[in-house]
Amino acid sequence: MEQNYVIIVAAGTGSRMGGNLPKQYIPINGKPLLMHTLLKFHQAQSKPQILLVLFSEMESYWRELCSEYDFHIPHILCHGGASRFQSVKNGLIALRNSIPDPANAIIAVHDAARPLLTTQLIDALYQEVANGHHAVIPAVQSSSSVRFGNENKSEAVDRNQVWLVQTPQVFQADLLLKAYEQEESASFTDDASVVENWNENKMSNNLLIFPGEHQNLKITYQEDLAIAQLLLE
Repeated sequence: MEQNYVIIVAAGTGSRMGGNLPKQYIPINGKPLLMHTLLKFHQAQSKPQILLVLFSEMESYWRELCSEYDFHIPHILCHGGASRFQSVKNGLIALRNSIPDPANAIIAVHDAARPLLTTQLIDALYQEVANGHHAVIPAVQSSSSVRFGNENKSEAVDRNQVWLVQTPQVFQADLLLKAYEQEESASFTDDASVVENWNENKMSNNLLIFPGEHQNLKITYQEDLAIAQLLLE
């Protein structure tokens, strides 16, 4: 029987949001955004063990928030690194001793700033990996026209071939652990790209794109908070 885990990456500083408080701690619909995210995984039938990656200087503040909001969902804490890659790697190192058999474990990696996903999506992604896919990536197709290039030269792209990638991205544990042993590269934009780079010429590409949810927004700008507030209500 597979063991399920999730690494929730919350080590960013929220620079694009503005203000002094990182976005994951901003209250929406009665509690900090980050608590909504942890709650979704706690409520899922797949019941993953939760590991939360925080910026080291925010750990005491997070503990104060948990006390203030009477928030007791079980989770392990570890500190982030200088990049998302390093933060996920730190999370994997922290998890390694908790995984007795990586060949029969599943690890999801999720952005803390995506609190609007459903438990149905979470469970479906874990199930796809349990069914034999090595990596499952939620994504939605673009509803906008797409062009490739720069301001001075670009060309139209078939939007039916364009996928907007989301998280949680879910992997067979042994594969993800091995992929994060490689050196970091600027080409790593998400966990799937890390796995693909390690996976090249090592094994067949068994990466499945799974239908994501349009409501699974990544809260990045101030206007996103208003949308999240409405959806959570």
